Amino acid sequence: MEIKEISVRELKELQDKSENCCLIDVRNPSEFEYCNLDGKLIPMSEITERFEEIAKEGKVIIHCHHGGRSKKVIAWMQDQHGYTNLYNLTGGIHAWSTHIDTSIDIY
Repeated sequence: MEIKEISVRELKELQDKSENCCLIDVRNPSEFEYCNLDGKLIPMSEITERFEEIAKEGKVIIHCHHGGRSKKVIAWMQDQHGYTNLYNLTGGIHAWSTHIDTSIDIY
C-alpha cells in the first residue's frame, strides 16, 4: 500500500485554515522535549501497544525527525491494522524548522 506524504508547507496551510487534523510525533521523549510541533507523542517503540490511540477517521499526520521512522510506523499501521488516513510529514520536524518555523531548534 502506498504511503501518502504531506509537505511541511501543506501542513502549515491546513493549520492556517484551522482544518482539523491530528499530529502524531513518533520520536523519542527526549527529542520531543527538545522541540516539538504540539502534537501527541507516541514513540515508535510504543506504537504496537498504543496504536489504538490514533483515530482511523480524519487526517492523521505522523512525523519524526526526518521522515524515516514515521514512514515505517505508517507502513506497519496500514499493513497490520488497515489504516487508510495516515500521512507522512515529508522531511519531518527538521524540514518544519528549516522551512516554516526557524525558531524551532534544529538538531
